[in-house]
Amino acid sequence: MNINDITIRLEREDEQREVESLIRDSFWNVYRPGCLEHYVINRLRSDPAFVRELNFVMEKGGQLIGQNMFVRTLIKADDGRDIEVLTMGPISIRNDLKRQGFGRVLLDYSLERAAAMGFGAVLFEGNIGFYGGSGFDYARNFGIRYHDLPEGADDSFFLCKELKAGFLDGITGVYLTPQGYYVDEGEAEEFDKLFPPKVKQKLDSQIF
Repeated sequence: MNINDITIRLEREDEQREVESLIRDSFWNVYRPGCLEHYVINRLRSDPAFVRELNFVMEKGGQLIGQNMFVRTLIKADDGRDIEVLTMGPISIRNDLKRQGFGRVLLDYSLERAAAMGFGAVLFEGNIGFYGGSGFDYARNFGIRYHDLPEGADDSFFLCKELKAGFLDGITGVYLTPQGYYVDEGEAEEFDKLFPPKVKQKLDSQIF
């Protein structure tokens, strides 16, 4: 994809560390002091569930400004079936270009490519205020529950988008986060030492 000076393409192996730096900068001190997301993608690239054909970067004027990626996972349906779906992220845009529409362009293109590959739905954790504009809804409205979440707990973070209309019709069940997203925080700390030092801050807006 190329719109004016914006290009969306697959990530190259020789730019993986640059992508990790982008993710690190984008998520630093957002959800926790520091972040884990750059280590998560480093690990996920070698995970069998990782979808290499949906591992995108965005360039503007030849400079890397964003990325998005997808991983296969399952819904454990209440009728005993395993329903293959996708989860997504981390997705990030360079800090100085956030809230300028680049994230929406990258997201919508990524979802179109996932649909073209034949995947039926994407479920992940996100903010409905942003992702609702790209067709996401609360997963509860599709009959899908978040694993390990107590009954009655807030599930407004858990979102879903059908890539095929009616794909989840008649399906209820539990979504499983891929194991590749669970990383050892000590190992993440060691990995982070490969990057320039950054100050960790504890902020009221953080959730961890």
